[in-house]
Formats: sequence, C-alpha cells, structure tokens
Amino acid sequence: MSSMQFGIFSVGDLTVDPTNGSIPTENEKFKALVAIAKKVEDIGGDVFAVGEHHDAGFVPPSISTLHAFIAAQTERLILSTSIAHITTNDPVKMAEDYATLQHLSDGRVDLVLGRGNTAQVYPWFGKDPSKGVELTIENYQLLRRLWDEDLVNWEGKFRTPLQSFTSIPRPLDGVAPFVWHGSIRTPEVAEIAAYYGDGYFANNIFWPKEHYIRLINFYRQRYAHYGHGEPEQAIVGLGGQFFMRKNSQDAVNEFRPYFDNAPVYGHGPSLEDFQAQTPLTVGSPQEVIEKTLSFADYFGDYQRQMFLVDHAGLPLKVVLEQLDLLGEILPTLRAEFDARRPANVPDAPTHANRVAARDAALAAESSVEVDA
Repeated sequence: MSSMQFGIFSVGDLTVDPTNGSIPTENEKFKALVAIAKKVEDIGGDVFAVGEHHDAGFVPPSISTLHAFIAAQTERLILSTSIAHITTNDPVKMAEDYATLQHLSDGRVDLVLGRGNTAQVYPWFGKDPSKGVELTIENYQLLRRLWDEDLVNWEGKFRTPLQSFTSIPRPLDGVAPFVWHGSIRTPEVAEIAAYYGDGYFANNIFWPKEHYIRLINFYRQRYAHYGHGEPEQAIVGLGGQFFMRKNSQDAVNEFRPYFDNAPVYGHGPSLEDFQAQTPLTVGSPQEVIEKTLSFADYFGDYQRQMFLVDHAGLPLKVVLEQLDLLGEILPTLRAEFDARRPANVPDAPTHANRVAARDAALAAESSVEVDA
C-alpha cells in the first residue's frame, strides 16, 4: 500500500435522477453501496466510507452492519465512516460495534467521527441539539477509555455512570480502530483530534479552500502543542469530488443536469463557479490529476484522499464507470504524491502499521528499563 490512501466516500443519498425521474429504493441503494465498495477494491483503492443517516432520503443508519457485510466480500479494503455520530450514539454501543467489526475484518476498520449536521436527529435519540459540542467531547472521552482501558470507572453528564465496566470485545491486537475527527466549521473538534493525536478529516467539498486551510493549520499547530510530533506530521484526510470522461466537454455536458438539480448544491452557483471555488473537478482524467495534486500545495502533505462520486442521482452504472477511470489515474496520483512527500511525514494509518508502532515503542521501553 502506498503511503497515501485513496478511497470513495458516500452519503448514501436517495436522490432523483434528473435525466429520467427515477429514484433508487432503499434496497437498491444498499446493494449499490456494496457494489461500489467492491469496485473500489477492484480498481486498487484503499478505503470505502459511508455516512450515518437516520432521516428519510438516505441510507444507512447502521454502518457497522453494512461494513461487516462488505468485509466478508473484500480482502484489502479499509472500511470507514464518512461520519459516525459521536453525539447521538451511546459510546458503549459504538465501542462494541466497531471492535466487533475490527475482529471480523482483521483490522480493516477506522472511523471518522462527527456531530452530524441535522439537528432533528438529536431528540430521536434522547439528546439535546444545543449540547452538540459538549456531547462530542464527553462521548469521545468515554469511547477512548472503553477501548484503551480494560476496566472503566466513569461518570459524566449525559449518561449513567459505569463501575468496573469492561467493553467487549477488546480491540483487535490491543489496538483500537484509528479515529479521524470530521468537521467543517468547529475548532473544538480539531482540538479534540489534536489532543488525542488522532486524525483530522476535512470534508473539503462545499467551501473554499481558505476555510479549510485555517482549520487544518489550527489542528496541525495544536497536534504539535500536545507533543505528538511536528505540525507537518499531523494526520490529515481530505474529501473531494469529480466527474470524469475522456473528453472534458463530454464530462461537463453529462454532469451538468445532475449538478443543477442536486439538493446539496443545485440552484446555487453555476457548475463553473462551483468548480473554481471548491475541489469539484468535472473534466478529463488529466484535469482530475492536476487539481487533486494541488491540494497538498494548500493543505500540506496529507495521508488520505477521499472522493464523493455516487451522489446527485447518478445511476450506479455511471458511478462504476467513474471508478474505472479513477483506477486508471490512481497509479499516477500515488507516484506523484509519494514523490513529493518528505521523509518525516508519516504514512497513512493502518492496523498493521499501528500494531508495529505500538510493539516498537514497548520494545524501546523495555530496553531502556534493562539498561537502567
């Protein structure tokens, strides 16, 4: 695996196809997500992530269930979340679910945690949306301890206390799933990521780069402040979007009706303006290569690049064609990113390299004790 990870993330939206008025059923969307994940592995991608949703118009609410099904049909693919709600989920259940997935997948799991962006979800799970940041901090502190400690005594503000509690199963090889914290606007979330030495995932699909430069630089500075390494050694992931055809104008013509009608950004800026202001690239494979490589110029060297492709009502056939084109340019992207990466910038986190790092640290500690 390259020192950089590439993958696909999905929000699992059930959006009407503006060219024919069709809309996938929930069953069709679930099957499409499985097909996309398997295709990501087939083309040499590293990661497939999907976002947690509980409101109509989206799937899935239960990511670990979906990912266990995908894990059984893949061999290399890292299964992640494009967001899992740290606010409305019980940390005890999250600790159990994702440790279970970790065992079933032989360590091919990590998480992007976030608050979620729909306030109506909070009361469905008995939570107060005005307490989003407080819930994020308290719930993550507990989740971290449940994975890192065999016996937990804990008391907080938002759930019942725990006394001599052991979360099962214990993390695979004694190493918990790697956690990224996702945020598009909240410095407190970047602060949590920095404090724990976790990754920071900047969705990076809707807002201009200047907004994310500020957040990512803040995270890098705080990561160094807490003693985890130099700012450039912080673990950063980015989102992105593309629509490719061999001929650039064909891509623009085919994608325009989807862009113009998409619930998330239709009826706003023109396709051309949106491309100029955000990472969206609609054009030839070479244009996607060039724009993607430019991200490191703005954000620094980073570890994971995810792309959103299955949105806006695009049919599965077209999404799979997009992934074939991505597969053609992945070797170039890997080589270019690896060539520019300084030696002191860490590789993307995997279960294997994190277990190795833990073992090396323990061996170093024991040799110091022997020398003493």
